[in-house]
Amino acid sequence: MPDGVHRSVRPGTAFLRLTTTHERQGLLDGAWWPRSRDVAAELPGLITALTERLGPITRIGLDSAAWNELPTRITVDDRVVHIDSFAVGDDTALVTRGDQDLFTLLVVPPGTPLEAARAAMAEAVRAGNPKQAQQILIDTTAAEPPRGDGS
Repeated sequence: MPDGVHRSVRPGTAFLRLTTTHERQGLLDGAWWPRSRDVAAELPGLITALTERLGPITRIGLDSAAWNELPTRITVDDRVVHIDSFAVGDDTALVTRGDQDLFTLLVVPPGTPLEAARAAMAEAVRAGNPKQAQQILIDTTAAEPPRGDGS
């Protein structure tokens, strides 16, 4: 992604990376970088992108503390997707395809700098990645140089 692309895309655009192997040996199956913490604005793009690649999505589990409001379901492309909320704070989204096929996505926080987000998403989809989502975010944001503006 070129610099500034995260700020310039329209709301609802999903920044998504999925693993490219069928073995699913790592802890994570992909990564998602939402633009905001507004579920109504962010989830439709994610669900559409996942449905195109994985097939119909039936449920998404999200950390209730990471989002402004979590409805119990959302309708995208005339399909109802149930939303489960958990107070786990583990920086993941749990995606269910069909009845039981579960995928785990790293959720990169919306305000993450571009290079840190790129690094986190790449690490999440690296074959055989042994790291938990939270550790990936710690490692990649710690690698970010100071911005020089006191933040």
